[in-house]
Formats: sequence, C-alpha cells, structure tokens
Amino acid sequence: MENNESSNKNILFISNVQIDIENEEYKKDSEYNRQKIREKVEPWLTAVFQSEHLSLLVGSGLSIALTGSGSVMKRIDFNGEYKEKIKNKADEEAKNMGRGEANFEDELRVAIELLKGYEIQNEKENFNNLKEEINKKLKDLLNAIIDNEKKFLEEISNNKINANENPNKNDKNNNQITERKNLLLLLEQFLLSFSTRTATRDRLNIFTTNYDRFIEYGLDEAGILTLDRFIGKLKPIMRFHRIDLDYHYNPPGIRGEPRYVEGVVRFTKLHGSIDWKFEGDEIVRMPLSFGESVKDDFFSDPFDKVVIYPNSAKAIETAFFPYSELFRDFSTAICRTNSVLVTYGYGFGDSHINRIILDMLTIPSTHLVIISYDLANGRIQNFINKCNEAQLTLLIGNELGNFENLTNYYLPKPAIDRITDRQARLLEKRKSMMATNSESQDSQRGENNESEF
Repeated sequence: MENNESSNKNILFISNVQIDIENEEYKKDSEYNRQKIREKVEPWLTAVFQSEHLSLLVGSGLSIALTGSGSVMKRIDFNGEYKEKIKNKADEEAKNMGRGEANFEDELRVAIELLKGYEIQNEKENFNNLKEEINKKLKDLLNAIIDNEKKFLEEISNNKINANENPNKNDKNNNQITERKNLLLLLEQFLLSFSTRTATRDRLNIFTTNYDRFIEYGLDEAGILTLDRFIGKLKPIMRFHRIDLDYHYNPPGIRGEPRYVEGVVRFTKLHGSIDWKFEGDEIVRMPLSFGESVKDDFFSDPFDKVVIYPNSAKAIETAFFPYSELFRDFSTAICRTNSVLVTYGYGFGDSHINRIILDMLTIPSTHLVIISYDLANGRIQNFINKCNEAQLTLLIGNELGNFENLTNYYLPKPAIDRITDRQARLLEKRKSMMATNSESQDSQRGENNESEF
C-alpha cells in the first residue's frame, strides 16, 4: 500500500486493494459519485460487520463531528513556577510515545506525578497551590463538556422550531438548519449500522475514549439496550468483577426456549466519564442528565472525586484503577479469533490502546477497519506501517471520513434486513422457474414440429 500522507486526500483500501476515488470513474467536476463508491464500500463493510466478534472504538472525532467545534481536550496552561516543568515533561513523554504533540491527558498525568512528589517532599505550599490549580483546570474541562452537550441539544431544538416555521423556505440557511437538525438522526443511524446484528452472533462491543455522553444519548434515542459494569438504578455502582449478563425473552406460547433480544450492545468508556465519581472504595454514576445545567459546586474538588483518565482512585491499591480493568475488557473483547475492530474518529494517540490493537493483529483471522477524517498528524500512517495490509480496511479523508457521508452512503443499512434477503431468494426462485418453464415450452414446440412431419 502506498504512503498517502502527502498524496490523495482520501484513502480507500478494501479487500487488499487500494482504490483511487479521485479519478474520473468516481469523481467528476469536484463532485464524488457516491453511489459508485458505495457499490465498492457497502457490501464489503456489510460482510465485515457480520464477523463472529465485532467491536467499535470511538474517539474524539465523533464529538467534533456532532458539535461542529474543535476538541475541548486542549492543553492545560498551568501557572506558577511549575508551568514550564509540566509543559516540557509532557512534550518529552508525548514524543517518546510517538504521539508527537502533547495533549490534556499528558499534562494532567505529569501534574499529578509532580503533585505526588510535592506530597512526598512535604512541600505543602507547592502541593496546595498545584492541587488547587489541577482542580480548577479539571472543573473547566468538565463544564466545557457539559456546555458542548447543552449546545448540541439547543441546536437540535431550535432548528426543529425554525424548520417548522419555514417549511417551504429553500435557501442556504434553511439547508444548514436541516443538516443540523438531522445530526441526531445521523447519530442514531451510525450506531444502528453497527449494533443491528442478528441476536445469535456475539454482541457488539462499543469502546470510547471520550468523557462526554454523546454515544449514550444516541443509544438511548435509538432504543438500543446497553450492558456495562454498573449495577443499580438510583445509584449505579461499578462492579469490579466481570459477569457476562445479557437480555433474553420467551416467545409467546413457547416456554423454556429463551431467545436473545436484538439491539443490545456492551458499552465501555476506557477513559472514564464526567458522571463517574469516586466514593470511598467504590465508583458510582451520578444522576446527571445529558446537557443538564449544573450548579457551581456540582464538580467541587474533581481531583479527588471525578473519574477521568489519568486521574485514578486514591483509596484502592491497584495502579490506575479503574482504567486497568477497562483496558482489560478492551483486550478481552478484541484479542480473539474472527474478531473485527472498527475505529472511528480515533487518532491512535493512546499508546496502551495501540499496543492492544497490534496484539489483536497477531491473530491471523482478525481485521481492523480505520475510519477517520484525516491522518491525525501522521499518527495513523505510522500505525498502518506496523500492520499487515491484508488485515486492514481504510476509509480515510474528508469524503470517506465525513460523518454525514459515511452514515448516509457508505455504512451498512441500519437494520437487520431479512426482507431484502427474502426478496433476493424469491426473485432467484422465480427466475429459475421461468427458465425451467421456458425450456419446457421450447421442448414442447420441438416435439410438435417433429409430429407435423
């Protein structure tokens, strides 16, 4: 496979063949023939998605696509005498891990390590000052995520009103309104394209590195049932053991033959969530509605309470709890035979996740599908260079990785489509019957002609 870092904007690599969608067959006058591209992409993805084990890894690209704004995971601008120490160390670690540019999590991890050093050295003033600033930066991040969720809900609500007020208005602004209004539907269709597997196959596993709740909101709106590590209703508590629970039902009039419920997924947030909270030696999920306005004290002292990576439990000896358990779930789900992992909006900036994916690819029957809007500053290309091309499918670029185009044209149909299968079998049967009847009539005519002589 060619190195595409500086060549085509879009990379399509399926069935061990690279297809150039920039040529005249697929593109004319700067417009892509999406139906033509779909004929190549959709059947392949449909077959891939029906593998025995299917997992989806979602990164910050989904949040960016839904909000239309940049990532809230910007670098932390610390103050004080430790500002340059944290920045330089974060840059150094990011470079050593092959990520290139440091991010929020790099600087938070370095700041936490420095804080522990101040505590060990009994430098109380530096300890208190740094802890206060970490709390402030974490609180700013959490509020920014809430604001993003709120903005998403407000835009959908406002655009529905505008569309109803201007049903016949056909201008550029109205097209933009319709596009934003359809984002929720696109999110539902995106999730359904992966989760609508026949119930006899292994459940879809959804993993995300995001702290926000866009995926949870989309799953709820689409009516998809979720299985995770939490138990309870009023105050869900994360269970530390893993039990493979599932949903079953008894068909009417049939007893003793429970069947799997369709539309069920297993969901894991690898880097925690804004509504997870440390409470003693337990982790609970706080009752926080999607996009709900919170009081100033809701995220008070987040360093000691909120579960977002790399902020780990203080009351449990296991290093980096609960993330070590969540990464183990990820490894268990994908590192097995006949397993497929699809990544969307993930920039391959987490070295731990990357190592697990590479471990998965040591199993010959596994497959990796990378869907991304760009090459993530070269990180995706660097990762691809380490992989066996025969185990890869790539949809990368501003056409193939665009959330709307991907969902509308290239992903499989968001339904368990048994009707189309039955139609195809019926048409094939009728075609066969017609061919048989035609042969029979021809034979009859031949016999009649012979009898005349």
